[in-house]
Amino acid sequence: MAWRYESIVRAETTVGVYGGSFNPPHVAHVLAVSYVLATQAVDRVLVVPAYDHPLGKHLAPFVHRRAMCEAALGDLRRVEVSSIESELDAPSRTLFTLRALSAKHPTWRLRLIIGSDILDERDKWYAWDEIVALAPPIVLGRLGHPHPEAPMALLPEVASRDLRARIAAGEDVSALVPRAVTAYIRAHGLYGA
Repeated sequence: MAWRYESIVRAETTVGVYGGSFNPPHVAHVLAVSYVLATQAVDRVLVVPAYDHPLGKHLAPFVHRRAMCEAALGDLRRVEVSSIESELDAPSRTLFTLRALSAKHPTWRLRLIIGSDILDERDKWYAWDEIVALAPPIVLGRLGHPHPEAPMALLPEVASRDLRARIAAGEDVSALVPRAVTAYIRAHGLYGA
């Protein structure tokens, strides 16, 4: 009987957790997820849009940002967009999200996916040391933000705030925003489109 028990015991699954405002999601987000899936020892990536930004940033409604993440990443296998932060108390805090994910999925080994620009802001994060202990970071290099933990710059310098301004001004953002996301923005009149 022992062999049957051992065969149904589920092995630990390594899940990369990629959180952000995704306001809107853009090509650097897609590149980050693709890179992690291709090069890191993760079984899957969980994309977690912030429900309520802890620093009080104005965000498009959560339902739209979640749908845009699904549109942006829908062609990638082993990727899931999560609504977990909509189930937690506001404001959204990475530590609370990671704790909730650990409690809900005890067989998951979490890794936090971050850009090198985040390392310069870790003093602004709530309980950074606890976050690192719970989900050791996978650090991706971002142009303009060199860091020894991410010696190679992989991600282009694309900022959602700049994209929102360009969309509102009627400028073309097709080189920086996935087509499906651009279509969603237009269809729902987001960001002054």
